[in-house]
Amino acid sequence: MAADLWTSAVSLAGVALGGGLTALAQRATQRSAERVEHRRQAVATTESRRAEQIEVLKEFVACTLAAERAAYSRPDPWGDDEDGWMTRTGPVMTALWTASGNVTLLCDEALREPVTTYGHALNAAVWRDIGGIEVNEHLEAAKTAFMDAARTSLAAPDPATRTRGRLQNP
Repeated sequence: MAADLWTSAVSLAGVALGGGLTALAQRATQRSAERVEHRRQAVATTESRRAEQIEVLKEFVACTLAAERAAYSRPDPWGDDEDGWMTRTGPVMTALWTASGNVTLLCDEALREPVTTYGHALNAAVWRDIGGIEVNEHLEAAKTAFMDAARTSLAAPDPATRTRGRLQNP
């Protein structure tokens, strides 16, 4: 009878050990799958954010080009709304400042100053607050600084991904 009891006890212990190991393996597999899914979602979010940033930067560049066209086409001497120039230019400048705000809101903090500086330079060029300087000469430094900052911002990896990579082990 003692042998039957030992056999049953060992059998029960084997079942318990096997069940425990199976539970641990399932838990490890589930945690691994959750980590993979978390990384996939983080990558998808980063790609979506980058696409959104590229879109607002493209919109800003399009608005800057429209403002440059307005600056070059401004009637001289300045007077009333000759040929509807002021009527056309007002919405162009409003779109520029709206696009500027979108860049400031959605893109890297390092773009704030170059976007604002370029916007102010364009505003001065459009309304001819630049003295005798040619429009392209007045805009060149601000335009170059913005383009360089935008390029750098787009080339940099997502700060959240860099931090997460250092803090969490895969």
